[in-house]
Amino acid sequence: MNTTSKRFDEIAAALVLIMTGALWLAPSGLIPEGTWLAGAGLILLGLNAARYARGIKASGFGVALGLVALAAGIARIIGRSLPFMPALLIVLGVALVVKGVAAPRKSEGGPGAL
Repeated sequence: MNTTSKRFDEIAAALVLIMTGALWLAPSGLIPEGTWLAGAGLILLGLNAARYARGIKASGFGVALGLVALAAGIARIIGRSLPFMPALLIVLGVALVVKGVAAPRKSEGGPGAL
């Protein structure tokens, strides 16, 4: 991991901590339910956008997790329900399948290899 990528990760972690502390300090009922989840999704998407802008490979899982968190947070804010954990498991499963299908195949070599 290069130093720029590490700095981006540290900044994103700091933003999550700042957001969490600020939301805890807010009076009860002032901040709509789902705000933390939407904020975390935006931070993950911003992290990967910053990586991409600097020519660093973005994390596909981070982008997928950010999209699911943002969607679930917005759904809660507007009074709808998006089951976060089932959606996350589906996204994770699809990401793993796509990664497995898209991965370059290594030649096993040797007699009898398929």
